[in-house]
Amino acid sequence: MSMIRDLRAAVRPALRRGHAAQPYDTTRDPSVTTAVVDCAVYREGKRVSDHLSPSEAMARVRADGGFAWIGLHEPTEREFSGIAQEFGLHPLAVEDAVHAHQRPKLERYDDTLFTVFKTIHYVEHAELTATSEVVETGEVMCFTGRNFIVTVRHGGQGSLRALRHRLQEDPELLAKGPSAVLHAIADQVVDGYLAVADALQDDIDEVEIDVFSAGSGRGARRGGDAGRIYQLKREVLEFKRAVSPLLRPMQLLSERPMRLVDPDIQKYFRDVADHLVRVNEQVLSFDDLLNSILQANLAQASVAQNEDMRKITAWAAIVAVPTMVCGVYGMNFTHMPELHWKYGYPAVMSVIVGVCFVIHRSFKRNGWL
Repeated sequence: MSMIRDLRAAVRPALRRGHAAQPYDTTRDPSVTTAVVDCAVYREGKRVSDHLSPSEAMARVRADGGFAWIGLHEPTEREFSGIAQEFGLHPLAVEDAVHAHQRPKLERYDDTLFTVFKTIHYVEHAELTATSEVVETGEVMCFTGRNFIVTVRHGGQGSLRALRHRLQEDPELLAKGPSAVLHAIADQVVDGYLAVADALQDDIDEVEIDVFSAGSGRGARRGGDAGRIYQLKREVLEFKRAVSPLLRPMQLLSERPMRLVDPDIQKYFRDVADHLVRVNEQVLSFDDLLNSILQANLAQASVAQNEDMRKITAWAAIVAVPTMVCGVYGMNFTHMPELHWKYGYPAVMSVIVGVCFVIHRSFKRNGWL
């Protein structure tokens, strides 16, 4: 069993490289005073302006058409206030974007859609313990308007840089406007969920194998796996908090016509919604499976304790025989049975050993020893 675990630990990173969650990327340089990661203007699906401030980007858009995509990483209230004023963002949505720790949601403020996504990153570990951090969460918030999209990212993973480059290589899709960017972000986030779900499945399988293979052996941990199972349940719950609330927003984006979402792009949201439903079903099944594994582990611990109590009881019954006989002879009566007989002592000892042997054999036959 240890050989299987070692092999799995060695192979697992290689298997996940092809579909791993988004890489850990701090992106923002602490020495830079601005939270703007990238700001560009796109016209007919092509990037036409670089190194612009958000106000300059919007001026270009108003003058020549197209749309602006401004990416920010963990902006402060002061850093975001000017951008919020330039794009006419609602104060409530701005407050949520600055302070983060929001549930996934979709809200409409005048001519702006405010969308919150929870990003999930799987934390690689050589061995799952009762304190292992399995998933790490971040947030991506999108303000989608008629001619702009502002993305605000919190956390050290879920970078949108690679996504931006990938979209720029598909001008036909990017020409659909800000809703195309919104779809691409939703698609990347949900694809990350799928990768994390596959990785969590491996961890749950490993715990399940350990519990049921060790449960019948004498070297079983007897409840020692409960800490690992409970830690996995906590991580699955964190995963569930990211996935389940997003179902309704994706359903709205895929089914309800919206002025800010291109009809052709809305069809793509249906695919994202289908993938999200699949992930949600996986997460729910993980929770149920972990409950079953935890119950089985606790049942094994109870069985092991019962076996120990039976063994203790059996040995106590065996020891009770010589204890009783010695107790009788220790009362120092004058007329004791066989007290003055030459073979009295060997006879008593033989009786004690014989009775103990019969009792031991009886318990052994019944599975108590």
